[in-house]
Amino acid sequence: MTDIDTSMASRPVLTAKDFASDQEPKWCPGCGDHAVLQQLKNAMPDLGIPPEQIVFISGIGCSSRLPYYMATYGVHGIHGRALPIASGLKTSRPELSVWVATGDGDALSIGGNHFIHTLRRNIDLNVILFNNEIYGLTKGQYSPTTKVGLKTVTSPSGVIDHPFNTATLTLGAGGTFFARAMDRDGKFLRTILSRAAGHKGTSLVEIYQNCPIFNNSAFQAFAGQENKDESTVYVEHGMPLVFGKFRQKGIRLDGSTPTVVDLFKGDVSEEDLWIHDEKDTFKANLLARFFDDPLTVENFLPRPFGVFYAEDRLTYEDALAAQIAAAQENGVGTLEELLKGDNSYIIK
Repeated sequence: MTDIDTSMASRPVLTAKDFASDQEPKWCPGCGDHAVLQQLKNAMPDLGIPPEQIVFISGIGCSSRLPYYMATYGVHGIHGRALPIASGLKTSRPELSVWVATGDGDALSIGGNHFIHTLRRNIDLNVILFNNEIYGLTKGQYSPTTKVGLKTVTSPSGVIDHPFNTATLTLGAGGTFFARAMDRDGKFLRTILSRAAGHKGTSLVEIYQNCPIFNNSAFQAFAGQENKDESTVYVEHGMPLVFGKFRQKGIRLDGSTPTVVDLFKGDVSEEDLWIHDEKDTFKANLLARFFDDPLTVENFLPRPFGVFYAEDRLTYEDALAAQIAAAQENGVGTLEELLKGDNSYIIK
């Protein structure tokens, strides 16, 4: 198969409508998936990539219906297996822009093993992880990210499993890009999706996504206008960590311990605060552990949103191509020589 021509010179200017399929989304009214889908369609024209060179791959779950609603190529795979399918496609067709739509159950439970190995390999994929902290498609079982204590059909007395923290899991597995956004924060979400698309390597974007049927208002503390300003902090490279309705609070590092300070008292200025650095592994891991629940913790750290970490590292498919090229330069061998390897023994 020949490579697809990437030239856009003779093409009309694309809009979000050019990336919308003729299929009507089959999601519940009020589901956060609708908002994510719209921002994906909004972000696609900015990439300058024709629809026929973009592929969306999914597993099983509410979010995994997304490939049907994008006017691109798509694969609706099986539960937990979207990432190996995407890895194989990107490795064999590196010129394609490959996206993965997955959920907290699909990626972190059934597909958990694939998840960590994709991250460490750093294949150039854009992974969108819809996190609603529940299994929505199969009617409300608790998932690997469900909060402790939540009563569901599979935890009638309340969840006792400690939930996964997607950020720490991603960084611990050697991920080179992690960002977090909210479904209803449209303009910001679009920016994050564009940043992820521009990253060479596996980009992981966790999107807090509301399930109005089985886990409604799970993220109300971070999404509601009445308390969002006081419970979230938006991180931006080179900028101090400031939050609050009147930007009256900041985060300062006391050694290696992040603490919230009052900027209006006058003894601390923004110059004294933690300055975000996307390349700093140590600080990224600290940010990932800002995981307090503002509804239950009195002196909590705000939940971070934005790009936590972005590292430039050789991708798997580039390393593989270089390895193949080096082998070809050494000439063609035989299967017998390959099986024999460098060590062999002669039995007399």
